[in-house]
Amino acid sequence: MNARLNFLENPVAAKYVKHLVAASRAVTDSALPTATQELVKLRASQINGCGFCVDMHTKDALHHGEDATRLHMVAAWREATVFTDAERAALELAEQGTRIADAAGGVTDEAWANAAKYYDEDQLAALVCTIALINAFNRGNVMLQQPAGDYQPGQFG
Repeated sequence: MNARLNFLENPVAAKYVKHLVAASRAVTDSALPTATQELVKLRASQINGCGFCVDMHTKDALHHGEDATRLHMVAAWREATVFTDAERAALELAEQGTRIADAAGGVTDEAWANAAKYYDEDQLAALVCTIALINAFNRGNVMLQQPAGDYQPGQFG
């Protein structure tokens, strides 16, 4: 299977991706824990059906030392006992931020307040940016039918 358009070879798309990657580095360098970033990216990618990003963020999380059991449980995080309360708050925010159209008003005040109990303002900003960025990547990859399964950690820098 080939993607409908090669983002890295098309000059318009490559410029777009370059800026998204630069924006994602600002989040990566934030105080938001790497594990939380990867869990949020994985959950949003699962919801959006982005196989490429599910593959990437599962492998990146494992590469950064994440436990495989936790990764297997992300889709069922509400019932899983392997996540901290802070991670649960981030996953809830990610779900609501990804499924904005499902609820009038988007993210609930309750979900926001719960996340704010565990993350300071800079971490919340990084969390919002992470959710927005992964959704942008997911949507592009899904529209282009980006093939999944061959990603290797470090492949994109």
